[in-house]
Amino acid sequence: MENSNQQEKTSFFDRKFGISAKGSSIKTEIVAGITTFLAMAYILVVNAGMFGTLDGVSFDAIYVTTALSAVIGTVLIGLLANLPLAQAPGMGLNAFFVFTVCSSEHGLGFTYANALVFVLIDGLVFILLTLTGLRKIIFEAIPKTIKAAIPAGIGLFIAFLGLQDSGLVIPDGSTGVTLASFNLISGSWKAVMPLIVAVVSILLIAILSHKKVKGSILWGILGGAVLYYLLGLTVPGFYEGFGETFSLNPIEPFKAFGTEAFGKVFTEGFDFSTYLAAENHSVGGLVIALITTSLAFCMVDMFDTMGTLYGACRGGNLLVDNGKGELEVPNMERAMLADAIATCTGAVLGTSTVTTFVESSSGVAVGGKTGFTSLVTAAMFVIALFLAPVAKLIPAVAYGAALVYVGILMIGCVKDIEWSDVSVAVPAFLTMAMMPFTYNISYGIAFGLISFVVIKIFSGKAKEIKVGTWIITALFLAMFFLTH
Repeated sequence: MENSNQQEKTSFFDRKFGISAKGSSIKTEIVAGITTFLAMAYILVVNAGMFGTLDGVSFDAIYVTTALSAVIGTVLIGLLANLPLAQAPGMGLNAFFVFTVCSSEHGLGFTYANALVFVLIDGLVFILLTLTGLRKIIFEAIPKTIKAAIPAGIGLFIAFLGLQDSGLVIPDGSTGVTLASFNLISGSWKAVMPLIVAVVSILLIAILSHKKVKGSILWGILGGAVLYYLLGLTVPGFYEGFGETFSLNPIEPFKAFGTEAFGKVFTEGFDFSTYLAAENHSVGGLVIALITTSLAFCMVDMFDTMGTLYGACRGGNLLVDNGKGELEVPNMERAMLADAIATCTGAVLGTSTVTTFVESSSGVAVGGKTGFTSLVTAAMFVIALFLAPVAKLIPAVAYGAALVYVGILMIGCVKDIEWSDVSVAVPAFLTMAMMPFTYNISYGIAFGLISFVVIKIFSGKAKEIKVGTWIITALFLAMFFLTH
């Protein structure tokens, strides 16, 4: 009787997702789902650690938020598009949220709840663009060189943040930043030990990745954490008071989520009084900031999602012929819609833009072909929901190493840029350089677009500039002249 029920259950999933028809099996899909989870589970710790630096929101709250948004987003793309992909708060956009939109020192100075409004707008606009087909028009309005440079710029930005989180790069009065001291003669083992752990963690992730170990980033983070606490035994007073602050209660993080994150976009998000109270901030500037910042969120989300969908599906031979002799992602519009809905949901839950993860390629590589793989990944995130107290033990030096490595992975797209052509190289370089140097992804896009338009004009090729490019560039110019 039990075997009969199992067969019936299996046949249901087979019919629902077309597992056998696509040359896969339940076992293969399960392995693929677990593989994808291991590859992207690092986002739970990294996202929570990043957001935990903001006022009014804690590591625990964002850990739960991150896991829930990953569950919902991954289920959506599995059911709506029947693709073996997973979603979670995207790297780069989370840094943009925390260090640009919310930072009063380096960025715009909006509150955490205000920033969630931008994410909600991003999701709603994304839904509108997907349903109306306008997404393609905006996508084509961005020059190829800018599209290629955006991921690289975000990678540099993320790596820069990781180097700071790990303590390897520190503030300096004369040069802005400098390398932390490893000197054991003039310094102390207490200060140098975390730096050694950070370097070892980066190298560990690299070695594991080179050896094709599944979940190399996650294992690198965990390995760095273990080393950190083992070496802590050699530091006097390292564990002093540790037992007083450590708790294994899995319910406390859910309480923090309910009071600090969930629904803040509606209860506090539309109150911009803090922003307007700052010097040189006006209502007109607020409107421009709303438009340009939401546009930056939307553009990066769109490019990231489309690139990831295509790349992951190409790696697993899942692309289909569109009837015009071109290969495309199956159920592309549904996948984009799932991404947009997940972003809106993430804003309500209290996190930055939810997007499709490139780490999904790891699950596709071991045979995942259907949305059942996504359901397995989502189930793993459900289990992870209750591990926040343990995850909170991960030190910044360990997850900072993960940020550095993710940055390394994102920089590879520079090979597609034609550096010998000045009209291509200058916009690309400015796009990449301005993101980490100004702590702002949108500034990078803005400088790239403005330089592209100016060079085209003075080289007699203004007719090559598309209408959409003119409009977006004008919006960014308004941002600089009216809000910065």
